Amino acid sequence: MKTEEELIQFEEQWNKAIENNNADEISKFMSSDWIIVGSDGITTKSAFLESIRTGIVTHKRMDSDEMKVKIHGNTGIIISRGTSAGTYNGQAFQLHEWSCSTYIKEDHQWLCVSTMVTKANDH
Repeated sequence: MKTEEELIQFEEQWNKAIENNNADEISKFMSSDWIIVGSDGITTKSAFLESIRTGIVTHKRMDSDEMKVKIHGNTGIIISRGTSAGTYNGQAFQLHEWSCSTYIKEDHQWLCVSTMVTKANDH
């Protein structure tokens, strides 16, 4: 399997873990210092996982309809456009967004170190 395909498969598995709302499983895809950057600022791994554990955030959909992958040694970047849907503080949401995730491969294992999301314009 090509490295790009391996990383895409890893991200797809992570998306499934997010859809399952299993914080312990989600955690396995993230480095210890992972962050996500969005319109509300920076959220740490621990804060993100706590929001999943407490039900503040739930997901029923996390997928991509467009994806670009770049590999540089043990670093991979995935830029994708997709849909994130679920609930936040009991309110339903569905967002069409662009994301850029940076991955490192250590000991034959990919881990995401950062993700940045922004709203995608609908065409």
